[in-house]
Amino acid sequence: MERAKAISTVSGVFMLLFSYGSMSASSDYPKGANSDPVSSKSAQTVTKSPQTTSKSRQTTSKSGQTSSKSKKSTSKSTQTSPKTEPSAKPKDTETVRIGTQNWAIANLNVSTFRNGDSIPQAKTNKEWVAAGDAGKPAWCYYNNDPAIGKIYGKLYNWFAVNDPRGLAPAGWTLPTDADWTQLINYSGKQGAPGSKMKSSTRWSEGNDGTNESGFNGYPGGYRVENGSFVNVGSIGIWWSTTEGNMLSAADHYLSQSNSVGRSSSPRQRGESVRCLKK
Repeated sequence: MERAKAISTVSGVFMLLFSYGSMSASSDYPKGANSDPVSSKSAQTVTKSPQTTSKSRQTTSKSGQTSSKSKKSTSKSTQTSPKTEPSAKPKDTETVRIGTQNWAIANLNVSTFRNGDSIPQAKTNKEWVAAGDAGKPAWCYYNNDPAIGKIYGKLYNWFAVNDPRGLAPAGWTLPTDADWTQLINYSGKQGAPGSKMKSSTRWSEGNDGTNESGFNGYPGGYRVENGSFVNVGSIGIWWSTTEGNMLSAADHYLSQSNSVGRSSSPRQRGESVRCLKK
């Protein structure tokens, strides 16, 4: 009886302990269950944040690549703009100082006006006559030979000289009749001006000059109104901007003698041009 009572007491104690453990577990779990998912979600958010930072770094890296690409483009741009060496100074733009004037040392040899417009070339006699009759500018080489043009320059009709677009290159001007008179007077102070203005070569029959003035006047000949070429080697003749009558203009020439002549020639004629530095 007492043994049965003891067993019953032990069983009661055991049941009481089991019931207490169940209540304790039941009261802690909801708290744990509510906090664990939040903590887990929070951890995921923290984990996601570094991923975003990583993505940001990738963007920065991409930006760096773009910057690098930009540098390459800049480098390429630099390569496409190589340094250019200055070209040799054209002979017909070199000058000689005679008195107070600065003259070009060679005859003009341009085929465009100062504004860039082309000056028509008239090769045939028909083309030359047509330009003169129409009062339009034209140029040619003596005998239409570019090799001769390298020495004597081009021949121009007076309509090219008087064209408002400007025959003289930038920084230059065409001489007036008064400019030529000043040159001749200065060159004639100590003897015949023609000899001092004539080149020391290329004159026929031993009529070379001394070129003491530095003007270097070559015997380039001229083109007649009908298109014929005459007197290369024996005459050099240059236009001025000064008009004569309605059909002519003033020019100056060197010949076999040691003097300098002045004439009033038809505007259709083809003559050399020499520029003055402004």
